[in-house]
Amino acid sequence: MSTLPPPATKNFPEDSLEKKVYNIAESLAEYLPIMNDRNRLGYNLYKFMIGEGDEPAVIVRTNKFTIEGITKEELTAKIKSALEKLQ
Repeated sequence: MSTLPPPATKNFPEDSLEKKVYNIAESLAEYLPIMNDRNRLGYNLYKFMIGEGDEPAVIVRTNKFTIEGITKEELTAKIKSALEKLQ
């Protein structure tokens, strides 16, 4: 019995909103060391940008992120400033 290769994944285009918000989350890897936390942040930021989710302050406060080397308020400020650059 052999194992099949994993399915191919299709990445988001570089200019898509999804790619931009997930890049913001990845840029915070220094403060969010767990990859799943960054993925959750990226998803929540995407929902916020399309008008279906909470603002960054609520996202940081309600999700149980493992944050290192920065306070929740400072992390929220960094996220807000990165989102302002997108608009």
